[in-house]
Amino acid sequence: MAEDLALDLEELRNLQSIAKRPRVVSLISAEIQNLEKLSKNAAPASTPQMPTPIATVSKPVSNPALTYTTLGSFSWDQDNDKVKIYLSLEGVDQEKIQSDFKPMSFDIKLHDVQGKNYRCAIPKLHKEIVPEKCKILVKPNRVVITLVKASKGNWLDLHFKEDKLKPNLDKERGDPMAGIMDLMKNMYEEGDEEMKRTIAKAWTDARSGKVADPMKGYR
Repeated sequence: MAEDLALDLEELRNLQSIAKRPRVVSLISAEIQNLEKLSKNAAPASTPQMPTPIATVSKPVSNPALTYTTLGSFSWDQDNDKVKIYLSLEGVDQEKIQSDFKPMSFDIKLHDVQGKNYRCAIPKLHKEIVPEKCKILVKPNRVVITLVKASKGNWLDLHFKEDKLKPNLDKERGDPMAGIMDLMKNMYEEGDEEMKRTIAKAWTDARSGKVADPMKGYR
């Protein structure tokens, strides 16, 4: 049927091209319109198009065994409220920074910086910080890490350092004689023969329990 309609339309269009009288042209045009409508209705239903499959690109799985270059050399300054650490690096992407601030430490990882991964970390800070207030600012040729102090004041260093004198002081508090014995030892080593004899006697008496004060024989 569709083929017949197509042939009829073709012939009517040929007749329309050669017709001259207006009434005939009008009749042919009306018939052409009717046939065009019939042709559209008789056309086979279009096959529904299947959606074109979209190629899915799987995201690369992050490699847990990334290697990092440790940034052990950096500059820093401070005021009463905060400490600023300056890392000299170019090409750092703010979106590729991983930070972990804790009250007594921080760990900063800078990924894909000109093909390398860098890390700056201090496992134990000199004093406490406020993790949620700390921040990282990326500039064209450096990275600025701002640590907010938990308590105002001056830091002597970034790293925590134990007081090496404290154990000795505790030892002296536990044994009051230890300091005196050390003093006598130094005096013996540096003194003359008479002083050595006196100190040796005081040392012996103290060991034997004859005198309570090991310096009694010297004074």
